[in-house]
Amino acid sequence: MNPASPSTSSGRIVVGMSGGVDSAVAALLLKRSGREVIGLFMKNWEDDDDGEYCSTRQDLIDVASVADVIGIDLEVVNFAAQYKDRVFREFLREYQAGRTPNPDVLCNAEIKFKAFLDHAMAMGAARIATGHYAGVRERDGRFELLRAADAGKDQSYFLHRLTQAQLSHALFPLAGLQKSEVRRIAAEVGLPVHAKKDSTGICFIGERPFREFLNRYLPKTPGEMRTPEGRRVGEHMGLAFYTIGQRKGIGVGGRRDAPEGAWYVAGKDLARNELIVVQGHDHPLLLRRELDAADLAWVAGADPLTDGSGQGARLGAKTRYRQADAACSIRELSAERLGLAFEESQWAITPGQSAVLYRGAVCLGGGVIR
Repeated sequence: MNPASPSTSSGRIVVGMSGGVDSAVAALLLKRSGREVIGLFMKNWEDDDDGEYCSTRQDLIDVASVADVIGIDLEVVNFAAQYKDRVFREFLREYQAGRTPNPDVLCNAEIKFKAFLDHAMAMGAARIATGHYAGVRERDGRFELLRAADAGKDQSYFLHRLTQAQLSHALFPLAGLQKSEVRRIAAEVGLPVHAKKDSTGICFIGERPFREFLNRYLPKTPGEMRTPEGRRVGEHMGLAFYTIGQRKGIGVGGRRDAPEGAWYVAGKDLARNELIVVQGHDHPLLLRRELDAADLAWVAGADPLTDGSGQGARLGAKTRYRQADAACSIRELSAERLGLAFEESQWAITPGQSAVLYRGAVCLGGGVIR
């Protein structure tokens, strides 16, 4: 039986509630199952929580309204200090190193399933629950992280760094639901967030202009923009403000209908502070058949070869969220390094993003692309 089901465990459940429809329905389903449910709203960012792009205040109002309709108690906790220390500092370090980090991955591992989990356990919780689209099941005494039923909303990619201890306390009530079903359930019971727009911004940045935000924390270090052949085509504002595969906002002149195609960021020369740009979506420098990853994390507590899950298995990998699995094989694996070889070239593999391995519906873990 799937432990992600709301009816397979007993005891107090603390639900992380964000102000969105997903966590609201997760709390509702658990309450309907007869559990003792407490909602918990996490405040993780406060540098500019009175700014136009910060939704914390409205989100808290929405959470309180949902808790009232469902009939559960609500607690508010401030994790802003932990967030800045464990997530934001690493976020800035990665950008300064010329990479493009994914703070949502680190936020789940360090805040939502560590700081939040510790707080919930201190409240006497048996489990914590979230509105993530993912699943978890126990098999032979080990916990597996699974894809969600809704392939378009599956968030296992962002959860791949969770440990056995974290998964053993986690419930994902939305594992078997489609997003359309979640909204229907919310509307049927009159939850005030049933039609609320999904958040698409990075967890603490929200919907604000990204460059404007980053410029508040990182200095601009302009440099030359060149082609792989060395031809100067412009000036960049700082390598941290660009990512591999970026097309919009590069600022290279020229006709849009030129036969060579649009300009894309293809690389960064940190030693020379130069941005390498190419023309054409399928330029060879944007296509790679191999990658290396470090800072590895395996859901089972052991790598896919040691635990047998990668032996002779057809594996798939995502090198970014919302990407179809790409068939691959493990060409190198150690405690510090993962090397993947893909059957087909992958577009714009980006240092700093996560490479996440799957065996069918099971998320095995992964590492940070270097």
